[in-house]
Amino acid sequence: MKLKVCLIQDSPVFFDKEKTMQKVEELCIIHAKAGNQLLVFPESFIPGYPRGFTFGAKIGSRSEAGRDLYLEYYQNSFELGTADQERLERLCRDLKIYLVIGVTERYCKNGSLYCSMLYFSPKGLLGVHRKIKPTGTERLIWAEDSGKSLVSFDTKIGKLGGLICWENYMPLARMAMYQQGVEIYIAPTADARKNWTATMQHIALEGRCFVLGCNQYFKKSMYPERFQEEVSEEPEEICNGGTVIISPMGEILAGPLFGEAGAVSYEIDLDQIIKSKLDFDPIGHYGRDDIFQFHVLGQPKIKKEE
Repeated sequence: MKLKVCLIQDSPVFFDKEKTMQKVEELCIIHAKAGNQLLVFPESFIPGYPRGFTFGAKIGSRSEAGRDLYLEYYQNSFELGTADQERLERLCRDLKIYLVIGVTERYCKNGSLYCSMLYFSPKGLLGVHRKIKPTGTERLIWAEDSGKSLVSFDTKIGKLGGLICWENYMPLARMAMYQQGVEIYIAPTADARKNWTATMQHIALEGRCFVLGCNQYFKKSMYPERFQEEVSEEPEEICNGGTVIISPMGEILAGPLFGEAGAVSYEIDLDQIIKSKLDFDPIGHYGRDDIFQFHVLGQPKIKKEE
């Protein structure tokens, strides 16, 4: 089966959920009209990845100004089960697309924020992956989730799954995806280093899957004026992109795109996955179940699209 995929390397309207949602809608319309069936947006695209922000926190103390900033971030974050979800479901239904998008999620059950990856089909929400380990000081603003968040989906366009940013450096988290037979491995990120491309190639070779690595392109000047002091020490090109599509043999099919906003698109052929497994299959003839046992606590079985 052949499938046209499109990765959106762009910028949100920072800390403004409504305007960012409008931008998502506009971009989806453009790229759906170009024949793309699966669209992917970067990590925390709604309402933005707060690179350079301290939220007024030091070890042993937090400032009131930092708490105010966190409140604003919270108020502009995405919430499932509300009009936010309905809006993206309607978009996917109208355009007949699959959509995977990174959001900061306001989780109604406990009041915390999560760095989440939402999966939508033309019929609605498939599910959500919440980052199981935020990196560094991301832990200040994002909670971490359990094995129940290591989701995957058996859809009409292939088996979808993936991890966010530096979760992809967790070998056992990757294996949790491989063991579900993921064919299209989606990796939204905020990492714009050139060696991130090598990470994406390694995962494709290791997992024998297509890898879609999607990042933002963002300049410091895109922050509203009132946030400029927060990021005064950051370079102007604060996130340089690097969005890329990799084959199951580790070959770069499209991208990496650096230095500009844009989209990376390619028609992938899922038959290449089977062909690649002649040499290597991490859950098949290279699995050695007679030696190794692997079990993930709480991981759900792959969910079949209705």
